[in-house]
Amino acid sequence: MKTFIIIGAIILSSFFGACDNTNKQEQKITAEAGAENKTATKNQMNKDACLMPVSAEDSAKYISKKAEVKGEVENPLILTVDSLKKMNVATIENFVVVCQSGGNMKEDKTCKGVLLKDILEKAKIKQQNHKDRNFYIVARATDNYKATFSWAEIFNNPTGDNVYVLFEENGRPIKTQGDMILICKNDIKTGPRHVYWLKSIEVNRVD
Repeated sequence: MKTFIIIGAIILSSFFGACDNTNKQEQKITAEAGAENKTATKNQMNKDACLMPVSAEDSAKYISKKAEVKGEVENPLILTVDSLKKMNVATIENFVVVCQSGGNMKEDKTCKGVLLKDILEKAKIKQQNHKDRNFYIVARATDNYKATFSWAEIFNNPTGDNVYVLFEENGRPIKTQGDMILICKNDIKTGPRHVYWLKSIEVNRVD
C-alpha cells in the first residue's frame, strides 16, 4: 500500500512539475513578445519624434536648386547638381539618418555626392599661412537650419573624409528636400548634421 502511495505521489509531482514548467515557458514567451512590442513601439515613437511634419506647400517653398559657397574664400562658388557631377563624385552605401533620440529617420542603400573638403579646396579658404587655421564652416538650409564644422574637423580629422554634399539617393535625384543635402557620415547621431534644403556653405574666421 505504501508503495502505491509513493508511486502516486511521484506521478502527481511529475505532472504538476510539467505543468509548472509549461506555465513558466508560456510566461517567458509572453514576456519576450511584450518586450519586442515595447521596443517596436519605442522605435516608432522615436522615429515619429524625429520627423517634423512639413506640408507640401512649405516643402515647395524651401526647395533650393543651388548652394552658395561664400565667406572667407578666394573663389566663391555656386553649387548645382550639374557642377557637383563634374567634380570627384563618390558613392556612399548604407547611410542611415539617426536623430538625437536614437530613432532611424531614413536609410539610403546608396547615395552619391562630393566631399565638402573637395568643395572647400576648390573655393580655397583665405589662409594667410599654414598656421592660419581658425575657421568654422556653416552649412545653412533655406529654413535657416544650420550645421557647423571646424577647420580641423574637415582638414585634420577623419570627419573630413565623411562629410558630403549629396545630389542623389537610392539611384534618384533629390527633389522634395532640395537638390542637395549635406551629411556627416561618421557622426554617432547623423541627424543633427543632416542638412536638407541646402542653401549655402559659409566659411567664417574665428575672431
